[in-house]
Amino acid sequence: MSAFIQQLPALIGVVIGALGSYLATTRGDQARFRREQAAQWDGRRLTAYADYARSLKKSVTLAYRIAAHLGNDPHPHPLSPEEAAPLLADATDARDPAGEALLMLGTPDVVDKARAWVVVVMEMEGFLRDRTQSPEAWSTLLQHQRAAREGYYTAVRRDLALPPGHSGEWRLAPPRTP
Repeated sequence: MSAFIQQLPALIGVVIGALGSYLATTRGDQARFRREQAAQWDGRRLTAYADYARSLKKSVTLAYRIAAHLGNDPHPHPLSPEEAAPLLADATDARDPAGEALLMLGTPDVVDKARAWVVVVMEMEGFLRDRTQSPEAWSTLLQHQRAAREGYYTAVRRDLALPPGHSGEWRLAPPRTP
């Protein structure tokens, strides 16, 4: 029995070491699983955010083209409201599923900024449906749309812990005179 008692501290050490190893491995696996899950959800949110932005941007681009036809915008490819009607309907239809994915996966801040952006886009569409001809009023709507878009992208970057990005406003060089 004395040999067993002499070996008991070593046996207890082996049991404690095995238990510690098991606990460390289990905690490490749990932490890795949580990181992988978070990365997977971040990827899904990024996809939802990008799809929503793409669907709104399609509506905005069509609005620029219609506004050019009405004399409100300098877009180089004007499009009459009649020609644009089916394209606008498709763009609006594409916003709905993208918006639902955004509601399911987006944070409240991102969803609020998305709503602000789409409200401005709907105001632009209403302006064009009324066939308003006012380049000054159109310019004001464009400024509001750009600010709302920038607010949306800022909220998305904050949610996904991305660094600040570009405002998306491109300044064109003035035309050169010969």
